[in-house]
Amino acid sequence: MMMQWFPENISTYGQGVDHVIQVIYWIVGAWFVVVEGLFLYFILRYRRKDGVRAAYEPGTSGKALAWILIPAVVILGFDVGIDLVQGPVWNEIKLTLPAKPDQIIRIKGKQFVWDITHPGRDGALDTADDIQTLNQLNVPLNAKIVFELTAEDVIHSLWLPNLRLKQDAVPGRTIKGWFQATKEGDYPLACAELCGSGHGTMRGQLHVLNPADYQKWLDENSPQSPEVSSLGH
Repeated sequence: MMMQWFPENISTYGQGVDHVIQVIYWIVGAWFVVVEGLFLYFILRYRRKDGVRAAYEPGTSGKALAWILIPAVVILGFDVGIDLVQGPVWNEIKLTLPAKPDQIIRIKGKQFVWDITHPGRDGALDTADDIQTLNQLNVPLNAKIVFELTAEDVIHSLWLPNLRLKQDAVPGRTIKGWFQATKEGDYPLACAELCGSGHGTMRGQLHVLNPADYQKWLDENSPQSPEVSSLGH
């Protein structure tokens, strides 16, 4: 039921992220209902009554301490359970990059755009046919993409909700991450960190293209190398 509220998942690891969120949702939701129920009971049970005066209780008895210690132990148990569920997901997303990625993309956040460098037809960065875009991230369907993320001025946060991906971009640091998009289409890309007066305009799109359309995009946007240009004269 809860997952119907979420943007469509198009990531290979998105199901794991959704499962972690669902576990947290049900644990916190159940605890909220229990606590609010106790509050309501105490309000009614110990409401003001004629002839009954309030009394100060220092809370040093075993019964009083139990009201603090038992919930603390229960919450600690919930936290450990959540950690056990999220640990493998965190490791897959954050600690293990694909050994042989299909593509490496460089992304730089700056007020108030995403400056993205794609490899051209040669598949390598820092060559003559690199493709520069603003706010437009183009990737092939089912390709394992490694990104190198940084920021030019202040902290930004790369947010691709359909990929279940959110990663801070920090000035002076290059942070690597990865994703694999499993469905063609256009999906929102935004900044999730308040970064200045134009924060709300720092938006773009992720374009997931099938192999033929991606090759067409490469052909249309890759700068011609000097060798190719000279052959045309």
